[in-house]
Amino acid sequence: MEIKTTRFGNITVQDEKVICFPKGILGFSQNKRFILFPHTEGSPFYWLQSMDDGSVAFVVMNPQLVKPDYKITVEESVLSEIKAEESSELDVLCIVTIPHNQPDKMTINLLGPIILNADKRYAMQVVCPEENYSHRHPIISDKG
Repeated sequence: MEIKTTRFGNITVQDEKVICFPKGILGFSQNKRFILFPHTEGSPFYWLQSMDDGSVAFVVMNPQLVKPDYKITVEESVLSEIKAEESSELDVLCIVTIPHNQPDKMTINLLGPIILNADKRYAMQVVCPEENYSHRHPIISDKG
């Protein structure tokens, strides 16, 4: 199938590449089908593009590239929702915010990770109960 996007123009998507978000993404609950593709070859960033609204796309990345000790507990209800048996079969991605013309001020939302069952193509954004994570964790540290 082909979708028309704001950022990438028309793109062709194979049905088996579509990721289903049964509850959508927080603030975008009407968007339930997405595709995930790399920003560029070798980049740590990926695009999560809505198939339901071509103007909705998020930059995401593996949170452990920014915070190597990042760990979350995935509840049984989430496992069930995304058709997973156990958390070891899941990937975790977090949404990145890049302020206009200020890439050095990029932040990552460690508080609202996306839990992905890549094999079954189901995902869900959750809110972490862990209090030590922020929705605006700096990607580039001020420490030199």
